[in-house]
Amino acid sequence: MKKLDAGCLDLRAIVRTGDTVVVGEAAAEPQTLTEALVAQRADLGRIHVFLGVGITTTFAPEQRDHFDFSGFCGAITNRRLIRAGCMDVIPCHFSQVGELLRRGLIACDVALVQVSPPNQHGEYSFALANDYMRAAIERARVVIAEVNHNAPQTPCVQALKASEIDYVIETERPLLEVAAAAIGTIEQRIARNVEPLVPDRATLQMGIGGLPQAVLSLLATRRDLGVHSGMIGDAVVDLMECGAVSNAHKGVDAGMTITGVLIGSTRLYRFVHRNPAFLLCPTETTHGAQALARVKRLTSINSALEVDLTGQVNAEAFGTDYIGAIGGQVDYVRAAGRSDGGVSIIALPSTAGTARVSRIVARLSGPVTTARSDVDVIVTEHGSAHLRGMTLRQRAKAMIAIAAPEQRDALAAQAAALGEYHA
Repeated sequence: MKKLDAGCLDLRAIVRTGDTVVVGEAAAEPQTLTEALVAQRADLGRIHVFLGVGITTTFAPEQRDHFDFSGFCGAITNRRLIRAGCMDVIPCHFSQVGELLRRGLIACDVALVQVSPPNQHGEYSFALANDYMRAAIERARVVIAEVNHNAPQTPCVQALKASEIDYVIETERPLLEVAAAAIGTIEQRIARNVEPLVPDRATLQMGIGGLPQAVLSLLATRRDLGVHSGMIGDAVVDLMECGAVSNAHKGVDAGMTITGVLIGSTRLYRFVHRNPAFLLCPTETTHGAQALARVKRLTSINSALEVDLTGQVNAEAFGTDYIGAIGGQVDYVRAAGRSDGGVSIIALPSTAGTARVSRIVARLSGPVTTARSDVDVIVTEHGSAHLRGMTLRQRAKAMIAIAAPEQRDALAAQAAALGEYHA
């Protein structure tokens, strides 16, 4: 391991023309390294950059002069790269990303990772995201680590050893934070319809944003909840501090909150520091079918852009506008459906925008992310539709009943016109 000066970092002798660089995602982006990559791109030749969830503006469309981008999602700041035509989307389940990297189907020549300072054993914690970076590191020709002295030493599966790092820089940068999303009236109404579906001792999986926050805010009176989720935010800290989460009855990993990515505020990052109640895990643990098969009462809460009358879910794109992701939705929907006492919930507002365009539709405008054969419960602010075991005709009736009232007659007419099912 060679230590480099962060103030005069020169990547020309490390990154080669034609390389693929895999970057830590979300709050785990090693900003000093990525900023250097951007600033020095003209000297590096044409390279490829693989991105996960982006929450910074480090990467921008004008960098297409030397960068080609790819990734598995259009979330947050990735949207502008996709809309500008300089980022290609790889459609895959999140559980597959690590294996795709290990097999070389997603290339990785250089891995840029943010880690915490080493512990007493000389091991570096992945701090804010374990996810697929372990697989990227194993595949990479060169590993460059940004040791951020503000990063928490989060307990993690297979911490990084000095022997696995080729170059290291040390920084004291403020950690990237994501402010709590606003919880509006619609989110509150949806959350009240989701809340009865979450029993004591449920093991929770959820995304981030206003709707998951609204749901979690209603669960403080639950007892012995567990958490096994691809990513978590500050709302999980609330539940752990009030005693609602004990992780005692998950059937696996007793006493520990399992996650792969932390996206939140300094409060979250301080809470996980050296906290034995947390374990930061790679994708095969957070999303893998074998790992999820052992989880009891898995309660999966995810969202969607639109759902059709048979239960098909689109969580990726409106037409050609790719703004979402396959992500871990299918991994968790299927796992919850097989879990003892589990339930899979897709929650969304019934309409979108000031024009109140219906998000319950007769035909999806984008791809099918989750098949109707896997879907369990759909929830809007108007109620819940329990689709498992229903016929197509029954599904159409149930879905129309949770659509916006002013859209129901039109949806019934469209359903009848399609001829496949009718309300």
